[in-house]
Amino acid sequence: MKQTHNNASPTSLSMPLILTLAIACGLSVASLYYSHPLLPLLAASFSVDDSQIGALPTLTQAGYALGLLLLVPLGDKFERRKVILIKGIALALALALTASCHGLPLLLGSSLVVGITASMAQDIIPAAALLADPKARGRVIGLVMTGLLTGILLSRVFSGLLGDLLGWRSVYWIAAAAMLLLSLLLWFALPSIAPQSQLSAKEVYRSMWQLLKSQPQIQKAALAQGLLNAAFSAFWTTLALMLSQQFQLGSSVAGLFGLAGAAGALAAPMVGKLADKYGPQRLARIGALLVSLSFLGMMIPASLLSVSLYLTLLAILTVGFDLGVQMAMVSHQTIIYNTAPQAMARGNALLLVGVFIGMTLGSYAASLLFASHGWQGVMGFALIVSAIALLLRLLPSKTPVMVQEP
Repeated sequence: MKQTHNNASPTSLSMPLILTLAIACGLSVASLYYSHPLLPLLAASFSVDDSQIGALPTLTQAGYALGLLLLVPLGDKFERRKVILIKGIALALALALTASCHGLPLLLGSSLVVGITASMAQDIIPAAALLADPKARGRVIGLVMTGLLTGILLSRVFSGLLGDLLGWRSVYWIAAAAMLLLSLLLWFALPSIAPQSQLSAKEVYRSMWQLLKSQPQIQKAALAQGLLNAAFSAFWTTLALMLSQQFQLGSSVAGLFGLAGAAGALAAPMVGKLADKYGPQRLARIGALLVSLSFLGMMIPASLLSVSLYLTLLAILTVGFDLGVQMAMVSHQTIIYNTAPQAMARGNALLLVGVFIGMTLGSYAASLLFASHGWQGVMGFALIVSAIALLLRLLPSKTPVMVQEP
């Protein structure tokens, strides 16, 4: 098959552009998490119980998985700048619809659309990787991932504080306006990137299955990261409810835990450099170990400690597991981009489908476990799945097969 070539060289990827891409990544993916500290406010606003409002983050994550599976792979086929612009505008509209909802069914439906369009973040990361010098790809991925994970974690701070001050609707209106403005900025800042593939849409989807079936590195990366993010999602989905029920703390306190997690995100550039220097396989194992140890520490019952000591310990362990998830994610993306350099969007989609299937199942399992076994049940689940991810990463890795486009 005749290949098209990128018409923007690595020299097009300046530091200001990397920072713009990082901010765009963070704001788009933040849309998935605004609801987490707002769940008590949303439940009160719509007069529903915790189990009903718990479906909201689950649907948002499910929508994100759909976007990753159905839309992100097409990034190899279409001009990426146009894809990013269209998705950014669609996400802004979905956020505005969420802000204007007055019924639970419409709120849940708009949350699904927010998840689908927030997959814009995973069009940005392969674009940055494609523009980067291959020798510095881990560093560039790490920098953009700093924006992504900072967006994930600070989204809770933003929505928690603003929700307490101005109400939950203000969070979504402001997010919609910011997303629209940023999408227009990207249109002017991002260079044109020619499609990597001339496959038809049907052939793109078919090639994804072949890519997954033939690449054990991608299989392991998607499964291990999916398990780690199931633990990540279980924690953040139920944190606000636990703090409210056990300590009578508001959504702003739950949001402030995002500051603790953001400390881990700041390590992304360092993680990327280490992956370039020592190899992403080793870094993925260390990340999985850190996540497992953090959730082991969270198994300590709150009743054994004073409130201040327990919350301090929880904040420290939050830094630990968020850093571990970050290390594993940057490492797994570097593994996949190096394995499939001619199919970055599809390889990234396979990784992220695994990740957000894990996050969706983690949110769902956490909602059920919290209702039946409380916070300890949720932490037990997080420990088990992160330990399985660690065991998977410790298994010997097969030599990757370099992917060639048919």
